[in-house]
Order: sequence, then C-alpha cells, then structure tokens
Amino acid sequence: MKKIALIIGCVLLCAGIAQAAQKPVIRIGARVFTEQTLLAEITSQYLRSKGYDTRVTGGLGSNLARSAHESGQLDMLWEYTGVSLVAYNHVTEKLDSQESYERVKELDGKKGLVWLTPSKFSNTYALALPKNVADAYPQINSVSDLKHVLDAERQDHHLIALDTEFANRSDGLQGMVELYGMDLTRRNIRQMDAGLVYTALRNGQVFAGLVYTTDGRLNAFNLKLLNDDLHYFPDYTAAPVVRQAYLDAHPQLAADLKPLAELFDDQTMRQLNARVDVDHESPSAVAADFLRRHPLN
Repeated sequence: MKKIALIIGCVLLCAGIAQAAQKPVIRIGARVFTEQTLLAEITSQYLRSKGYDTRVTGGLGSNLARSAHESGQLDMLWEYTGVSLVAYNHVTEKLDSQESYERVKELDGKKGLVWLTPSKFSNTYALALPKNVADAYPQINSVSDLKHVLDAERQDHHLIALDTEFANRSDGLQGMVELYGMDLTRRNIRQMDAGLVYTALRNGQVFAGLVYTTDGRLNAFNLKLLNDDLHYFPDYTAAPVVRQAYLDAHPQLAADLKPLAELFDDQTMRQLNARVDVDHESPSAVAADFLRRHPLN
C-alpha cells in the first residue's frame, strides 16, 4: 500500500509540475507611478485566474519600459496614446482620441507592438483650481477663462504650479502659453515635483496647478478641473500593448484583456488611484478588491 501511495503521489506531483509548465508566462511592465502599478497588478491577478503565469516588473522609467518592450524583455505594457505619439513616434499634429489610437496602432505595429482594445479613460494633463480659488472665481471654468483673469488682474501672487518636466518641455508649458496667449513668466510660475503641485493646491498656496485627469487627489482635495477649450493637451487613452510575437503564440490574450480594459474609465481610475495615494492601501489589496467587485468570466 505504501508503494502504491508513493507511486500515486509521484504521478500527481509530475502532473502538477507538467500543468504548471504548460502555463504561458507573460511578463508585464509598469512605470514608476501609482496608476501604472495598479493596472499591472490588476492585470496580473486577472490573467492568473485565466491560467497565465504572470511576472510583473515595476518602477520602470518611460524610456526603459519602452526599450524593454521593443527588445522582447517585456511582453505587455499599459501604454498611453499621447506618450507613444509624442515621445516614441515624434508625431506633433493634433489628433483626437480615435485618430491618436489608430495612428499609434499603425506606427507601433511596424515595431512589433500591438495595441489591443483601449480603456475608456485618458490620463491627460489639465489645469486645476484649489477650492478657495474656485469659490472666489466661479467664472473660471476653462483655461481661456483663467488667462483672462490673469491678464485682467496682473497680480504676481497669482502663482501657477507646474511640474518641472512639463515646464521645460517644448510641447509642455511653451506650447500652452503660445496657444492660449498666456503671460506666464518666472514671476508667477513655480516649478516643483508633480506630487508637490497637489500639496500646494490642497493648501491653497497657488492660484492654479497642472494635474493629471485620473489622479485620485482631484476628488480628495476638491480640485476643480478647467476645460482645455482650445484642445492643447494630447489624448492619453490607455490600452494594453502586447508584442506581436507573444500574441501570435497566445492569440486568446486579446479576447481575455478586452473586458478588463473596458472596465476602466476616468472616474474608476481616480477612485482606484485615491485608494493608494490618499488612503494608503496596498496596490495588491486594491486590485484584488476591484476584481472581486467586477467579476469577469
């Protein structure tokens, strides 16, 4: 009996090893900010339930993540249309959401990267007002409105907070100032880390600040988003992007990821980001709870 039990045990062990070996391994990358960490973690947990063996590499800089993706060190990234257009494909013309998606799908397809079904959210730039300013200036609802107030009052204490990267990019502050005809100079601009922009807005230390439209702190800090009425900021719709070689080997992945991508919209991402950045929950716990609340077959 002991011999039979040993044989059965060995058979089951070998079967388990074989089953594990048959699981397709997918290497998922994530850039070094909360939203990317959450998207990678949710995707990892979801794909594990679909029979994939997931490996997540987080904390990557944009260029490193892209290089690893193109070279085959990563199989999948959640990418943003505007990032691919401007940073990697050097497209400067203004395109709407659908045009942006179709263009990056075409351009990145030539590099062996496939854009799958996109999400319903775009994490683009916006200018926002803190609550005290929004209450005092209810007439400011757009960037043009902000420009008119700044021109009319010309007060140096009307400070605008910008993260350092945006302030120094040609397609950042310089282009925005030119399009809107804004008189922004060193006297009324404050450059700082992106996280400190939100702190300055929450504390009412600045008149307006540059934010990201799916950041969880927008709701938590009662910030008022201004309409980009001249459509300066690019579309940054997020979508899973997979290497063509991996998709050829595992074509079911496109269908697996479609219902997941369609769960994400602007408000959903703000809520998820807030749970990590404001409530200090762990990304893995937030991901698990999200998937429990949104079961996918």
